[in-house]
Amino acid sequence: MNHLHIALWGVLPYLVLTVLVAGTAWRYRYDRFGFTTRSSQLHEHRLLSVGGPLFHYGLLFVVAGHAVGLLVPESFTERLHVQEWLYRANALIVGGTAGLATLTGLAILLYRRLRVPAVRAATSRSDRAVYPVLVCVLLAGLTATATTLQSDPYDYRLGVSVWFRSLFTLDPNVPAMAHAPLVYQVHALLGMALFALWPFSRLVHAFTAPLGYLVRPYVVYRSRGARHNPARAHTAAHGPDRRPAPHPAVRR
Repeated sequence: MNHLHIALWGVLPYLVLTVLVAGTAWRYRYDRFGFTTRSSQLHEHRLLSVGGPLFHYGLLFVVAGHAVGLLVPESFTERLHVQEWLYRANALIVGGTAGLATLTGLAILLYRRLRVPAVRAATSRSDRAVYPVLVCVLLAGLTATATTLQSDPYDYRLGVSVWFRSLFTLDPNVPAMAHAPLVYQVHALLGMALFALWPFSRLVHAFTAPLGYLVRPYVVYRSRGARHNPARAHTAAHGPDRRPAPHPAVRR
């Protein structure tokens, strides 16, 4: 284990975390109204309606798959009697499908951004830096997923996952990541680069998910019939009016 491995897998993750937290706090302090996707739906809707859901829903499954693969140890699935071939098949089918959906949605969104002049004009410098990194992260992830088709595939839950969980104990298991295949190392480095850029791009809007919407009270709406009506109030207080009804052509 050399100094480069210690720097990459023992120091860099904490530097990225510091940039992510401090950058997000700084952005919220000085650019609170910038926590937005800068929606361009008014400029073009057809491609957005296809690429947007593909990218976002696919990304949700990708994140869920990473959470399970990195945080759930292999011993736990063994206690649940989940066979290794079944776990790998699920990771390949579900994870591969989610990754392809995310990459396809991103490709549509990038094509839209290049094709529509108004959307292209709204592209910031941070977008130009984030999009290539995001594409490379997805491609590296799909390549790593495809390696499970090998006759003797690498078990990332005994290497990458062990390293990732050790970061939370502030005692990183550098050898576990240093001995991982190159594609997994590249995927991890690109992922850290993406998180370092996160606070300074439109991706920061992910931290503003409207979770309060789920528990907020209902908004009370009143129909037009509920407005104050002097005639109805008079009827309720004094009984029906005995005067003859006016002619229909007469306007009150």
